[in-house]
Amino acid sequence: MTSKQPTATKHSVSTTTITPPTLARWAGLAAMAAGIIFIFVQMIHPPEVLSSVTTSTWAVVHYLTIAMCLLGLIGMTGLYVRQARAVGWLGLLGYAMFSLFLALTMTLVFAEAFILPLLATETPKFVEGFLGIVSGVTSEVDLGSLPTLGMLAGVFYMFGGVLFGTAIFRARILPRWAGFVLAFGTVLPLLLPHAIVRLAAVPVGLGLAWLGFALWSERQQPATEPRLDQNSLQFRQAE
Repeated sequence: MTSKQPTATKHSVSTTTITPPTLARWAGLAAMAAGIIFIFVQMIHPPEVLSSVTTSTWAVVHYLTIAMCLLGLIGMTGLYVRQARAVGWLGLLGYAMFSLFLALTMTLVFAEAFILPLLATETPKFVEGFLGIVSGVTSEVDLGSLPTLGMLAGVFYMFGGVLFGTAIFRARILPRWAGFVLAFGTVLPLLLPHAIVRLAAVPVGLGLAWLGFALWSERQQPATEPRLDQNSLQFRQAE
């Protein structure tokens, strides 16, 4: 009596392999989205006054800004990793400072989106003081270290953008003029009056989206399999 052994069947399982080029493309998409959102929110941003805090436009703008900061952090990491050796210490410092700007901005914007609307009625002076961090109006109440965080975010924004954009311009890996536009946009607020200072976001967003598109569309060379020559193969067979 023979027992039939169960025959093993091979099923082809489709697996998704995450490769460095794939991660780079996703980082490029994140940078593109961050740049576009950065421009869009400046165009629809309501005035920094108490009456704006409880509006739906205020909520939408700040929700989008939080998403922009998250996408920007991912995109900046991909842009730096792609050209880490070429940009050197200058690029590393610019990447770190601009990323810190995004992280600090996300913290402050989170408070603007979820905390200020709850305090607008009960403590309007605190809300007006918080809004003054951006508008430059002196607060009537003690805000602790919040104004310092706002100032640091501005410093990291300007110097980070200049250093990172300059490093990209010198590295010549990604479009160098996109790096120039990014660097120029981050210092543009120094040249514009406060009433139209949000227009400075346009070159910064364009530069970031341009760099993201270049990273996303860049063709990565596939890794080649090592080959054994004929003599080496014959020697192995003789063994």
